Amino acid sequence: MRKFALAAFALVCSFGLVIAGEVVFMKYDDAKKELTVKDGDKEKTIKITDKTTFKRGDKDVPADKAIPSFSKMKEGKSKFEVTVDKDTATEIKFAGKKK
Repeated sequence: MRKFALAAFALVCSFGLVIAGEVVFMKYDDAKKELTVKDGDKEKTIKITDKTTFKRGDKDVPADKAIPSFSKMKEGKSKFEVTVDKDTATEIKFAGKKK
């Protein structure tokens, strides 16, 4: 019983470390590598590092092709999913292209 309780506690704690959700694009600062997004009513600033992975649908996208796409996004209208660990993005997932 103790093993189960400890495993359940560890699982609950791990959910608090990494949070993923759909956000709305606000702006991107290329010099600071910071992405400002709107999550609900709150604006958040997220740092993008070399370890951040990008996906379009299920396919991996290299960072040098994904980062310039932020300049093409419409402020307040473009949506994507972001997985955040503290204030740093670990994964950004764009919607797949329509056929």
